[in-house]
Amino acid sequence: MILFFLTSGLFLGWSLGANDASHIFGSAVGSKMVTFRKAAIIASVFFILGAVIQGSGTSHTLGKLGAVNAIGGSFTLALAASVTIYMMTKFALPISTTQAIVGAIIGWNFFTGNQTDSATLEKIVISWIAGPVIGAIFAVILYISVKKIKNSSRIHLIRFESYIKTGLIVVGAFGAYSLGANNIANVMGVFVPAFHLRDIDLWIFTLNSSQQLLLLGGLAVASGIITYSWKVMETIGSNILELSSEAALVVVLAQSLVLFIFSSTGLSNLFVKTGLPPIPMVPVSSSQVIVGCILGIGLYKGARNINFKVLGEIGLGWIISPLASGLLTFILLFFMKNIFGINVGSKAGEPVGASVPAVKLSEYGQVDVSGIIRYLLLGLLIFGTIAIVFYILLENKKRREMQRSEEKFWRNMK
Repeated sequence: MILFFLTSGLFLGWSLGANDASHIFGSAVGSKMVTFRKAAIIASVFFILGAVIQGSGTSHTLGKLGAVNAIGGSFTLALAASVTIYMMTKFALPISTTQAIVGAIIGWNFFTGNQTDSATLEKIVISWIAGPVIGAIFAVILYISVKKIKNSSRIHLIRFESYIKTGLIVVGAFGAYSLGANNIANVMGVFVPAFHLRDIDLWIFTLNSSQQLLLLGGLAVASGIITYSWKVMETIGSNILELSSEAALVVVLAQSLVLFIFSSTGLSNLFVKTGLPPIPMVPVSSSQVIVGCILGIGLYKGARNINFKVLGEIGLGWIISPLASGLLTFILLFFMKNIFGINVGSKAGEPVGASVPAVKLSEYGQVDVSGIIRYLLLGLLIFGTIAIVFYILLENKKRREMQRSEEKFWRNMK
């Protein structure tokens, strides 16, 4: 029963992987500098690391917006948001997972009679505007810098492209980590207050309840990246604006910096120590930031190559997603409570009615979920080790075959 309530969150994670997480390597894949398979593997690994290590930072902000106090409510919110995202993804529109989950939380607030924190909502909405603007500024500055370095250093074109390819992989890994740290709250943030799992001791480190949920969300995101993110990568990488190799690097790096800024508590504390206002720890819309970065470069280059039709479709998706998610959440909550008799939450301070049974985690349920996660980690460790060894052997085989081909070519030339 407990695992069933987590399925909507896992589906939401899969949807985020199919949509938002693909933006990290969308420009790199669209510019043909990195293969989709390599991009998907790197993005999956580093997203999971960012989610588990630093993913709890933005969950607190979503909790202020609406603290969902029942597992049934968490399930319904995640289900409504994931259905909204999935339907938009079917049309290859890079909508915002952040907007979808925020719309769902507001829908839950309306249904249960809880007040939406206007100050928190204002911070989140401002980040939706500031994210693309900051991304565009970063992209233009970085693009000019890369161009100057390329022209002044007089690097051979082939070597420059090799450096760019390596840079795309490095900043892509950094971007995936930042996305995991910033956006995993969209996937599992609504479950954290309702779930209390037993800590898992892994000798080297310990995973608490929230980290276990974030790990599950990260794995769901990874599956979405690998199985269904190709369409959105094509939309982001080539349909809005044809990107050169250096522009692709700049877009990935600019977006990565924006995501990192809005998820780094250390950087925010540093701002406070220097007398500056703190950086709000809010889940930033990665789709908006990446579009802002690409648009910034396009405007700098004269806006001649921008596909404004695709840009308009993306903007329409941004407006529809929170409205549709909020409305769908309200409808689904009504059915869950009145038809199926499941507790979906109540107004803060009000006792839950006796007619609506609350779903509580039993001791058995805690051991069950935590035990599954323990064996899942063990399986991932074994599978990952085998995959790494196989990859190294395969790369060595390819290298030897290429060397033999070159030697044969030069022998025939003689």
